[in-house]
Order: sequence, then C-alpha cells, then structure tokens
Amino acid sequence: FSVLRLLQSWVRIREKVARIDVAEKNETVEKRELMLKEEGQEYAQVLRMLGNGRLEAQCFDGKKRMAHIRGKLRKRVWVNQGDIILIGLRDFQDEKADVILKYNSDEARKLKSMGQLPDNIQINEEAGVEEDIPFEFADIPSDEESDASSEEAGAAGRDVDIDDI
Repeated sequence: FSVLRLLQSWVRIREKVARIDVAEKNETVEKRELMLKEEGQEYAQVLRMLGNGRLEAQCFDGKKRMAHIRGKLRKRVWVNQGDIILIGLRDFQDEKADVILKYNSDEARKLKSMGQLPDNIQINEEAGVEEDIPFEFADIPSDEESDASSEEAGAAGRDVDIDDI
C-alpha cells in the first residue's frame, strides 16, 4: 500500500514539473538591448564544447581561441555548439578569452544584417546543432527474435497457455 502511495505522489510531482516546464517554454523572451562589440571584444562562433565551462571558438578576426564561460553565465545561459557569442580578449593571452554574452538567433541575424558578422556564417535556428549521422539504423532481428517468430508461426493454430511460456 505504501508503494502505491509513493508511486501516486511521484506521478503527481512529475506532472507538476511537466506543467512548469511547459509554462516556462511558452513564456515570451524579454527583449534586451543588442550589445555590440567594443574595444577588446570580438564576435565568435562556438566550434565545440570542451567541458568544465570551456569551449573552442572561431573568432571572426580569423583566430581560434579557447574561451571560458564566466560564472555569471554558467548554469544560467546554456552555450551550445554553433552559437554566436561575444568574447572578451585577454591582453596577456591572445589564444584565450572569456565568454561575455550569448546571442540568440534573432540577435545574431540582426548583427549579420548590420554587417557586424560575416555573411558566410550559419546561424542556428534551434538551441542545439543537429549532427548529420552518416549511417542509418536497420531493424535486424536477433537470434532470439527469429526463434520466437518461428515458434509463433507454428503455434498460430493452437492456444497458448501462459504457464507454457
């Protein structure tokens, strides 16, 4: 009886969390002022995530840099592969930088139309990048499935008792 109550309460909690998640997704995103780069900053596109708040970014000045997601953005703004970001350059380390801001797709399109970003970049429409998989999964029956299907074909004319299985 206690297991049943536990399951029922767990289901209620999951439904509540699902309603909250849907409500958060349906909220309109607040419009913020478009932040342009200043001296010591550069636009970049995320090439790959390295973990531990680090990423590799292709800056639009032609250099690849290792960037660190600063604490204010960490766990609040999810940076994904292919996102357009604004990074702060370091005076003492040219190959390293700090992520200052992540642009959403509308802001990135606006920057591109203003001429701030090169015309040859692709801006992600969704949050994540879909990776092309060069192969397809096929349904190949295993030995157990083929044995079961042959038994089912032979047992089509007779009734099967659950105890016989």
